[in-house]
Amino acid sequence: MISLASLLGVTAVALGMVLTPGPNMMYLVSRSITQGRRAGVVSLGGVAIGFLVYLTAANLGLSVIFVHVPEAYTVLKLAGAAYLGWLAFQTLRPGGTSVFAPGELPADSSWRLFTMGLLTNLLNPKAAIMYLSLIPQFVRPDAGPVLVQGFVLGGVQILVSLTVNLLIISAAGGIAVFLARRPGWLRIQRYLMGTVLGALAVHLATDRARPA
Repeated sequence: MISLASLLGVTAVALGMVLTPGPNMMYLVSRSITQGRRAGVVSLGGVAIGFLVYLTAANLGLSVIFVHVPEAYTVLKLAGAAYLGWLAFQTLRPGGTSVFAPGELPADSSWRLFTMGLLTNLLNPKAAIMYLSLIPQFVRPDAGPVLVQGFVLGGVQILVSLTVNLLIISAAGGIAVFLARRPGWLRIQRYLMGTVLGALAVHLATDRARPA
């Protein structure tokens, strides 16, 4: 049985990743502001399929890696910690532009919105690192089949991501106006999220637990 600590850990990582501005958030917010909430939801459908593709590919290979090459755990852990640290730096560094201030975009069909959402996620390094390096930190062989744990924990991440993104899509217009009028709130959000990501990076880098 997957432990509560693993579930909460994946939830925390998923929240940190989805709340950090990246390709997915920029595309979804841009479409929601310029073409409406429906366009944002359709685009999110493509993002969701992208998550499922990564989840399936990563877990089918993950079970083999953990069984035959347990030393790879250390490489994955350090890669995940390094990427979280990089995200923390990108979040905290000065001079960043708010994701809620996108440029104008032409209207697209539902199919193109869906396809672009899918491609945006498949080409998103955050998604790849999530499944190849971060989620595996919370898989424990003594808790049951590694493959099942990978899909369950990945499902938790997808649920968190879709829920948060739906909320962002629904509130994108209002958030854009709010932050434009109150730049201090944007700085608080950046500092808070950067600190959380940095703390997660340190935790993963210093965690001595091994998958086997």
